[in-house]
Amino acid sequence: MLYVVGDIHGELEKLEELLAKLPLREGDRLVFLGDYIDRGPDAHGVVERLVNLQREWPCVFLLGNHESMLLDFLGWTDDAYFGGDAFLMNGGDRTLASYGYFDREQPDPETFRLPNEHEDFLLSLKLYHREEAYLFVHAGLGEVQFKYDDVSYALRKSRVEDLLWCRTHNEMPHKLGVTIVYGHTPSENLEVRWNPPFHIGIDTGAVFGGPLTAIRLPDETLFQV
Repeated sequence: MLYVVGDIHGELEKLEELLAKLPLREGDRLVFLGDYIDRGPDAHGVVERLVNLQREWPCVFLLGNHESMLLDFLGWTDDAYFGGDAFLMNGGDRTLASYGYFDREQPDPETFRLPNEHEDFLLSLKLYHREEAYLFVHAGLGEVQFKYDDVSYALRKSRVEDLLWCRTHNEMPHKLGVTIVYGHTPSENLEVRWNPPFHIGIDTGAVFGGPLTAIRLPDETLFQV
């Protein structure tokens, strides 16, 4: 089975509770949709837990817009890393606090370094993952991509900005032949969004008081804490 986990945002206690609730068995895999950090109380603890989890179970970790902003803020250069100027105002201050950034004599992103394993983890995050009849992205695809009928071509033509930030097109029908599973946009009623055909959104606002959600595929069973 494949277990897909929505946006965690520094909520280590919810992550631990959710992992304990998943009936994982040999051969199962996990996909995490990004936004492990920011806004919540323990980004450091979440990243540490995920670094260790990949030693226990096969895992795929996607890049979220919040990890993108952090890496840009810290000076890493890549087409997928941008928005660092907005990092602090989007909850990045709580991430930095969890890493002791503000305890330094001179807090400075140019001289600050994350723990090596955490840095390696963040730099390894993927923009998307395709497996069987599913496409996993952090935010979504652009409107133009939904006009294609070839998912590989659509991904080649996708903009990084849409994969990490899109909020406007995930109710559009498409003919890509896969179910798109995404996070990023918390549901106002804190329920999983089912947008047929072929969209499932599982950001249920864990950091805003909602549950942290995982969905098991292909039977589409929900697990929430």
